[in-house]
Amino acid sequence: MKHFKQRPATLLAVLGSAVLAGGSWAAESTRVYVNFKPGQKAVAKGLIQSARGTVHHEFDHLNAFATTLPSAAVAALSKNPSITLVEEDPPRFLFSAAEQIPYGIDLVQASKVWDFNNDGVIDSGAPTGAGIKVGVIDSGVFSGHEDFFGVNLSGYNGNLPWNADGSGHGTHVSGTIAAAAYNGKGVVGVSPGTVSLYMVRVFGDDGNWAYSSSLLNAAQQCQAAGCKIISMSLGGGRASKTEQNGFNSLYNNGNGILLIAAAGNDGTTATSYPAGYSSVVSVAAVDAAKTVADFSQKNADVELSGPGVGVLSTVPYVELNSAVVGGVTIEGGPIEFAARGTAVGPLVDGGLGDTVGAWTGKVVLIQRGTTTFLEKVQNAQSGGAVAVIIYNNTTGDFSGTLGAGNTSSIPAISVSDTVGATLLGQLNQTTTVTSSFESGVSGYAYYDGTSMATPHVSGVAALVWSAKTTATAGAIRTALQTTALDLGLVGRDPAYGFGLVQAKDAITALLSSGGGGGSSDTTAPAITAVTASVVNAKQGTFKIAWTTDEASTSTVSFVGGATTSNTTLVTAHSLSFRGTKGATYTYSVSSTDAAGNTRTAGPFVFVNLP
Repeated sequence: MKHFKQRPATLLAVLGSAVLAGGSWAAESTRVYVNFKPGQKAVAKGLIQSARGTVHHEFDHLNAFATTLPSAAVAALSKNPSITLVEEDPPRFLFSAAEQIPYGIDLVQASKVWDFNNDGVIDSGAPTGAGIKVGVIDSGVFSGHEDFFGVNLSGYNGNLPWNADGSGHGTHVSGTIAAAAYNGKGVVGVSPGTVSLYMVRVFGDDGNWAYSSSLLNAAQQCQAAGCKIISMSLGGGRASKTEQNGFNSLYNNGNGILLIAAAGNDGTTATSYPAGYSSVVSVAAVDAAKTVADFSQKNADVELSGPGVGVLSTVPYVELNSAVVGGVTIEGGPIEFAARGTAVGPLVDGGLGDTVGAWTGKVVLIQRGTTTFLEKVQNAQSGGAVAVIIYNNTTGDFSGTLGAGNTSSIPAISVSDTVGATLLGQLNQTTTVTSSFESGVSGYAYYDGTSMATPHVSGVAALVWSAKTTATAGAIRTALQTTALDLGLVGRDPAYGFGLVQAKDAITALLSSGGGGGSSDTTAPAITAVTASVVNAKQGTFKIAWTTDEASTSTVSFVGGATTSNTTLVTAHSLSFRGTKGATYTYSVSSTDAAGNTRTAGPFVFVNLP
């Protein structure tokens, strides 16, 4: 069992807006400047009031108002002959605050839930994840991070303390879910500062692996702590029947716990577990352009997608990798296991670094490729170099490693291909290379991985559930599935699942559907149109299909004891079987809705003939 890898990347930060009021979505509004013709102030103000707008400021010397208007009224107002200009009243922030909205927050519609007006204030009464406890099973969390001040953090102290994190993975995941919003620090989480986090640590500081039983025990600790959601940015390639039964029990027990796990980072069609179990939501990773990441695993188990490329979030360290050439500072990435420190020397071209050169006292610029990073750094070190800068041989940034157990006596950093090309034009200039690392402090870093996509989905689930706390896990899962932004092939596909999770749309669907609110829903789904048909006569395969009047699970039971199920909540049901040509099968079908109500139809008889 491992938590999935991450890599440095780039940031796209944008803002969104929406609010929930009185249990239903309020009409969207926009804050704008309204400029009017000289002498037309009274007319302009009357137009704003007629449109039910709110005037915030009057600028008589500019012939303008600052006002919030229903979005639908903006276009009409701009066409009025008394109005000369209607334009956005854009937000402004303290530069010293340096708080960023990671691109994923907007991509999953999180800010449209808790900051409707895009004014840097969490809207009163909006769903923020309050009242929902999310269990995170990971490498621990640095509870002293500045972006967790005021966040309700707790955890389970087993063999490892929950509130310490030597690898940074668990802290990064936690920040994506819950980092405080608009506090002037760092980043903003999907459920900002109000959702409760419960950390169970199963990974040591090396972050290498843990047992399935450790994971299952951690999930039970989350259940005992009252978690409604368990977020697992981890997995392994082999299934366990015991583990599967354990997760099935957590999901199907009462209103159930919503289980969410990373699909995996091998970029293959292989299944990772626990994501591969039907009781667990498997999460793929997309980038800022909503394109599936090349490393994201693609298989039939993938259910939802979340932002997982270049995700900026909280970490328990501050790392600096830079080079100063000609007075200009260039930011780079780490070469893992290389020495830390600062070195100064003239910059020289070391080519591919596949041989030892005469580099005494020099900073050697080396291109990636042909030989390993370890060989490049060792050759530079043997040649007397004081530091190494390795530039990419393909587009973009990268992070390299000397490999576990290897070290160097000189610092080494990585830069992009374009930076490398620039540095080749600055040879012989004095260059200062710095590689430093300070742990136990509040830092921020960009990670890649389905590990980063998973907390986006978990955070969205918390937002949605906080809009209707009486809903069941199944109802939340259905809302996320049915409102996901369809990407890739039409419908569910192996790369994106149902698509990119959407918080606002899921809340709207949950509230309009009633949300499967537990015991108040006592009506079992109606089963109709039960059919059985041959799929491949030569191979003896056939399928059984039926429909229900609400989203429900699918089960086929044959006389003799064989049973096949699918726990995905759908209204169009279809299960396929490999049978014997000409054989007669007697079966029943049953479906269970999100509230746990079950209906069975049958028995039916099917003769497996074309």
